[in-house]
Amino acid sequence: MEKELLIEKITTFLNEIGITTPKEVLSEATFLPGLKILGNSIVIDTDKLLYPGDILHEAGHIAVTPSQERIHIGTEKMDKDWPSQGDEIGAMLWSYAASVHLELPNDVVFHPNGYKGSSQWLIESYTQQNFIGLPFLEWCGLTASKENGQNGIVFPKMKQWLRD
Repeated sequence: MEKELLIEKITTFLNEIGITTPKEVLSEATFLPGLKILGNSIVIDTDKLLYPGDILHEAGHIAVTPSQERIHIGTEKMDKDWPSQGDEIGAMLWSYAASVHLELPNDVVFHPNGYKGSSQWLIESYTQQNFIGLPFLEWCGLTASKENGQNGIVFPKMKQWLRD
């Protein structure tokens, strides 16, 4: 799928769940090229964006952050240690659930140039249902494991996409 179509598919989903995705020119350098998280939004510079799947990973950070803290993302009011390692693991697993929901190939989010060389390992782990971080997503109230699932909601299906 070409870049523009991927961006459209991903941003449509994110806007539907409450994460806005304004498109702007980003003049400053950002952690991931072409993306900047600000509150409950992911600002996207489509010319600088290298990997559309990175949008879902950044959305995962927003999603696993408590709602009362989200407004501070990207500001000086946000805890300097955000995101924590737990948040990072949760964001990765959340982005996997989102990619399954959107029926995207695993390598769209877990592309070879990301995740410090662990992309293939993450894909293999998730494909084998070794869902590292699932207890965190359960604790956040977003999903359930096979043991705790009710009404057919078992990961990678989500009860809700954003943490309360």
